[in-house]
Amino acid sequence: MAAGASNTTASDDWGKANFNEIYDCPDPRPYFATLRPLEYQIPHHGQAVFRALAYALRCLHPDRTPLNVVDLCCSYGINTALLNYRVTLADLATRYTSHHLSALPTRHLAAEDRTFFAARRRPEAATATGIDSAARAVEYARAVGLLDHAFAENLEVTEPSPALRRTLADTDLITVTGGVGYVFTRTFTRLLDSMPTPPWVAAFVLRTVPYQPIADLLARSGLVTEKLPTRTFRQRRFADSAERYAAFDALAVSGLHTADKEADGYYHTDLYVSRPAPDIAALPLAHLL
Repeated sequence: MAAGASNTTASDDWGKANFNEIYDCPDPRPYFATLRPLEYQIPHHGQAVFRALAYALRCLHPDRTPLNVVDLCCSYGINTALLNYRVTLADLATRYTSHHLSALPTRHLAAEDRTFFAARRRPEAATATGIDSAARAVEYARAVGLLDHAFAENLEVTEPSPALRRTLADTDLITVTGGVGYVFTRTFTRLLDSMPTPPWVAAFVLRTVPYQPIADLLARSGLVTEKLPTRTFRQRRFADSAERYAAFDALAVSGLHTADKEADGYYHTDLYVSRPAPDIAALPLAHLL
């Protein structure tokens, strides 16, 4: 999930501006129209990381073909589009804010998107499952072919449906960009309870949000969590000064400095990757990324 650039009001989620109106629209155009001016970019960073992890998984476990990838807080299927198709985040932002598509009814846009994505599918594409509480966003991603399995479920509130449990059983990789904080340990507990074998987990997490409780939970399932030590990743610009001050306050409480990071006017994320210890020994994170 992300935040946008208009009608900013304080929300309960750690000082971030509240732009709930863009999360569950019939199609992605309002989402991109709102986020593009804020230079929303975390899916772009996720594209390179998730493709590298998928390649490593296929190398270490060649029997896992195609991979089964679960994108948590999947929204309109953006991470899956960037993983499985020959497109960039800039391509999508340009497409969904273009004048020639602006007046199309959603059903016509969906028809054009089905053709657009089908022509760009990568041969090594993973089987994609998306989970998000935003029912219309998830349905759009499924309708245009970005998701093989789509579930509009809030695992912070309810147990997974039987259909979701069955789909989760063969998961190889969980991805999430920015959703941690909206979802937390309760969601990850329910995911892991549905998976006989713990998958790899790759999470971009705002530095204002603690990840250690989730890392501790994953450890109890046999996963070792590494944080990429060499860099952070921009998520988007702060929507307003209230967001900026709230982020600075949260980081100060955690003893984190903002120089060369949030002081540049952007939210920054850390990358956490959780894997079984034998996989880490075979392919250290520093060699992967």
